[in-house]
Amino acid sequence: MTSTTLLSKTSPARAGVREWLGLAVLLLPVTLMTADLGVLWLATPFLTADLHPSSSELLWTTDMYGFMTAGFLVIMGGLGDRFGRRRLLLAGSAGVVAASVLAAYAGNPQTLIVARALLGVAGAAVLPSTLALISHMFADVRQRATAIAMWVTALSVGIAVGPVIGGVLLDHFWWGSVFLLGVPVMLPVLLFAPWLLPEYRDPAAGRVDAPSVVLFLLAILPVVYGVKKLAEFGVQGTYVAAIGAGALFGTLFVRRQRRIAAPLLDLRLFADRAFTGALLTLLLGMMALNGIEYLVPQYLLAVADLSPLAAGLWLLPGAAGLVAGSQLTPVLARRLRPAYVILGGLVVMGSGFALSAAEGTAAVAAGLTLVMAGVAPISVLGTALAVGAAPAEKAGSAAATGQTAYDLGLALGIAGTGSVAVAVYRDEVSAAAPAGVPEQALEAARETVGGAADAASALPGPLGDDLLAAARDAFTAGFHTAAAVSAGLALATAVVVAVLLRHIPPIGADAPQDTH
Repeated sequence: MTSTTLLSKTSPARAGVREWLGLAVLLLPVTLMTADLGVLWLATPFLTADLHPSSSELLWTTDMYGFMTAGFLVIMGGLGDRFGRRRLLLAGSAGVVAASVLAAYAGNPQTLIVARALLGVAGAAVLPSTLALISHMFADVRQRATAIAMWVTALSVGIAVGPVIGGVLLDHFWWGSVFLLGVPVMLPVLLFAPWLLPEYRDPAAGRVDAPSVVLFLLAILPVVYGVKKLAEFGVQGTYVAAIGAGALFGTLFVRRQRRIAAPLLDLRLFADRAFTGALLTLLLGMMALNGIEYLVPQYLLAVADLSPLAAGLWLLPGAAGLVAGSQLTPVLARRLRPAYVILGGLVVMGSGFALSAAEGTAAVAAGLTLVMAGVAPISVLGTALAVGAAPAEKAGSAAATGQTAYDLGLALGIAGTGSVAVAVYRDEVSAAAPAGVPEQALEAARETVGGAADAASALPGPLGDDLLAAARDAFTAGFHTAAAVSAGLALATAVVVAVLLRHIPPIGADAPQDTH
């Protein structure tokens, strides 16, 4: 089945009230996932002061959720196709509740990293289940596009409400309170999903192939680890070997999928140009976005010296941009080819990267707003094309594969572009730190800008002020470098879209074409 077949005007029965109420239930965990990321970024200075993580532990705390989600999405998508997507959603929701409590009361960096890893595994069970159920509940292509746009909007609502709620919590409670958001959000899912959501599984899926699960994890996790460490510490044999090992296991995984009767991942999906193009668009587009997105809250807190609540309010325009872009995208895609809509969004993203490189809080917030508005067509249409390219019985695997590209892009955006920003920061701090700063304080300042603030507060007035000013300037230089790298990734995304997606007609257009 090709994506252009799914974009034709010949549509099955339209969804009714129960499906739309079910969609509302599905959007709750989606909102939580991005709210969790937003509050983590705001909570970072506070958990740093309390738990005293090293720079590597701090990056792992931020990255672990995305890495584990990326590693388990395809596996969970396959499990959902086999055992039931609603059942997997409920299991994942219960896991999110348990892991959120563990993260909230973590007493050291290692426990917090483990909790974030468990959250990633639970999130991997939830996210493909939501998309696969949407694909099953909304068979009409235009209704499905609207539902997926609302799914992306839920992501942006999480971005919007997460920092604001997190700011309020951080102003009144300890940093762990932000993780407890997962408990009240997931309880309605556990209560109402059995009543409102249909169960669906592939009756011909066969048993889960355990060697495929192991091979997939051995393929993706070492590659992600190696890329992260290369970006952070430069070329070293251990990290290159990790990438090589991942590539080897990836080759073995692909060979096994071609041989067995019930593969974990149906490689025939990649024969569809639209499916492959959508995955690459999601991967590169999310890398471009998250290269600066996770740095903006730190900029507002550490450089602009705002309170958590004020920083959360400055992030609201960015979330509003994503909401507006997500709602406008399906309307435009009914009149224009999806490739044109995505390319227009990339132009908006590029202008946002340029603006965010200017000085000042307002410029950074306005730049993020444009970036978020521009990334919306990638999220909506990339996801819709990936899910729509698959037959109904493979919707879970297709949704999981698309979400893997999405989340892996987010994780690699932090690991790659973010680590470049860290490298620039360290070099700039080392070069600009004032004479007379004790070595221990200077080492703390090199670790993180939060560490620089703590070190500066313990130094005599002028010396501490100069060290803090140097750290803020260094962070700004790293942020500007990240924006430039992200702009390059956006350009690469545009090339992929122009080559692989330009043939797809507007959504709902009765103009099927060859997609191979």
